[in-house]
Amino acid sequence: MTGVLTIDELTVDIGRPLVKGVSLDLHPGRIHGLAGESGSGKTLTSLAVLGLLPRQATTGGSVRLGDTELLRMGRRELNRIRGRRIAMVFQDPSSALHPQLTVGHQLTDHVRTHLGLNRSDARDHAVEMLERVAVPNAADALGRYPHQFSGGQRQRICIAIALACDPDVLLADEPTTALDVTVQAGILQLLRDLATERELAVLLVTHDLGVMSAIADDVAVMRDGRIVEAADRATIFAAPQHDYTRGLLAALPGSRLETGTHLEEDGA
Repeated sequence: MTGVLTIDELTVDIGRPLVKGVSLDLHPGRIHGLAGESGSGKTLTSLAVLGLLPRQATTGGSVRLGDTELLRMGRRELNRIRGRRIAMVFQDPSSALHPQLTVGHQLTDHVRTHLGLNRSDARDHAVEMLERVAVPNAADALGRYPHQFSGGQRQRICIAIALACDPDVLLADEPTTALDVTVQAGILQLLRDLATERELAVLLVTHDLGVMSAIADDVAVMRDGRIVEAADRATIFAAPQHDYTRGLLAALPGSRLETGTHLEEDGA
C-alpha cells in the first residue's frame, strides 16, 4: 500500500555518498521510526524531504507527497508545502524558536501566511493549538517569549507551530533528546495522541530504540546510509534479524537480549 509520503531509493551526496538508496512509506495515523547511530544518515533523510540540505548536496531517487514529486521542486513551490502539508520539529526547541519574537507572533505569523487567516482568527487558532499541546495558560502564553518557558514547554510550542496548519506529514528529528526523561515521556505521548487524532503520518528520527519501543508503529534501522532492517515494532523488538539491530537493542538498559536472537516484545 502506497503511503502519504513515499521515499524511494533516496540518495544524498555531499562530497561523498551519505544516504545510499533509502526507501520508506509513511502512512496516516502511524509513527514510522527511523533509528541509527550518529552519522548514519537518518537526519539527512528527513532534511532531504523538505529540501533543507546544504547547497552543495546532490540528491537522487524520489520523494513523493501523494502524487507530487518533491526532489525536483523549486524553492518557491517547496515553500508552499513546508509547514502546510509537511512540517518539521527539530531536536533543540531553543534554536527552533526565535528568541526575540513572542510565541504568539511565531504562531500567528505561520498560520496567517499559510491559511490566510485574519489577525483575530489567527490568534484564536493559536490559543487552541497551545491548549491542545497542553501549554499552561495558553492565552497568556501568546505574549511571552521562548526563554520564559521550560524546555519541555518550548518543544510543545514547536509542535503546536508545526501542526497549526494541519499538515499531512510531521518529521520529528530527535524531538526529545534535549529533554529529561520525565518530560520526554510527555512529549512522546503527545506525538502518539496527535498522530492518532489527526491521522498524521509521522517520521520519528532518533538514535534511541527505547523511544521507538514507546510509540513507533513501524521501525527502520539505518546504518552507514542504508536501511539494514525494517519491520513493525513488535517484530523488530521480538525477533531482530540484523546483527546491528541486535547490538542496538542489547545496549538498551534492562535489555533481555542475551544471545542476539531473542527479546521480549517491547521489553526495552
